[in-house]
Amino acid sequence: MAAVLLTTAAVCGYLNHRLLRLPATTGTLAVALLTSFGILGLELLVPGAPLRPGIQRFLDDIDFNQMLMRGMLSLLLFAAALHVDLGGLWRHKWTIGALSTVGVIISTAIVGVSTWAAFHLLGIALPLMDAMVFGALISPTDPVAVVGLLRELHAPANLEAQIAGESLFNDGIGVVVFLALLSMAGTPGAGEAHVAMRPAALALFFVREVAGGVLLGLAAGYVSYLALKSIDDHPLELLITLAVATGVYAGAFHLDVSGPIAVVVAGLFIGNPGRQFAMSRETCENLDTFWSLMDYVLNAVLFLLIALEMFAVPQGIGAVKASLAAIPIALLARFVSVAVPVSAMRARRGFRQGLIPILTWAGLRGGISVALVLSLPPLASKGYLLAATYGVVVFSIIVQGLTMRRLLVHYGVGATTPRS
Repeated sequence: MAAVLLTTAAVCGYLNHRLLRLPATTGTLAVALLTSFGILGLELLVPGAPLRPGIQRFLDDIDFNQMLMRGMLSLLLFAAALHVDLGGLWRHKWTIGALSTVGVIISTAIVGVSTWAAFHLLGIALPLMDAMVFGALISPTDPVAVVGLLRELHAPANLEAQIAGESLFNDGIGVVVFLALLSMAGTPGAGEAHVAMRPAALALFFVREVAGGVLLGLAAGYVSYLALKSIDDHPLELLITLAVATGVYAGAFHLDVSGPIAVVVAGLFIGNPGRQFAMSRETCENLDTFWSLMDYVLNAVLFLLIALEMFAVPQGIGAVKASLAAIPIALLARFVSVAVPVSAMRARRGFRQGLIPILTWAGLRGGISVALVLSLPPLASKGYLLAATYGVVVFSIIVQGLTMRRLLVHYGVGATTPRS
């Protein structure tokens, strides 16, 4: 299975490099999507062609949710956090904090209510609580998609800190909100404790997940910092960082705290104080090389899987309507969830021109949303929610991702602008 995924990702990457010349992650997704559409088209021309059943059997052997949420995500988040400037995060802490908490809650509410209303107008039966769950899983922006794009576009450092910081933390917040709403709906995910609808119980759940994740990440980051500072052995130091990325994430599940938040905090600790005070220059170079390669490979596999999961999306006019309706709803919710906190803080903080549209359009969704929707229990509306999620994810990565450079240039912060 791993050999097939890596080989296919390499082929898609090569074809993109030679033919499309799109950014690496977007190009891999685009080539895989074109291949998937080609297979579907071949089925229409040659009924009974064995290609799709074979791909479907292959996908049935892959638990996308488990592979990403319990495996790849820890490495991807850690790799992203390693390269984020902690000083930049601190300078924009209030903006990042507001967007990753209040913004996620606002977006969840808007997407949930709007999707419920829109689906009913389209003749699709969707309970309100199911719609709210969809709002939670589609609201967080994907750091895997966003951070890689910002580096490719050479976005200014202060803007990168705001966008990357929000996407790193709203991922963890979004997962917590998703679990809480899913449990409130009476259908908790496998292994998740039921959360009562009482405000006190919800608040305790939220605090335990978020604060616990932060504390665990700080503890693991500090211990690994001491270990790295006490030695000068490059392979062993890389092994320690790999152990932190995987061990913290696994430990978070056993402690019932947020794994994404814990691994992000640990990655920030090692990538900033650890890099500055605990590692030699040669170790830092090896660290960057190792984790950049890890990030590239896992991103290629992830975006390939997102494209292949198209075969899991239900067919039919209902699924198409659900997908098309969800795209403008997600964009509107993203705009409001950015505009409200930024406008509230604008009087006391100076923001660059065009920050609201830039943050809105930079709100790419990715593998996390797909993994969460695939993790849903067998709800009657799951097929429509999967189609809606897939539509938003593909639109954001392809359309928003490929036009992001133009938007940055329009507001004077494009690839030619010196980093600040």
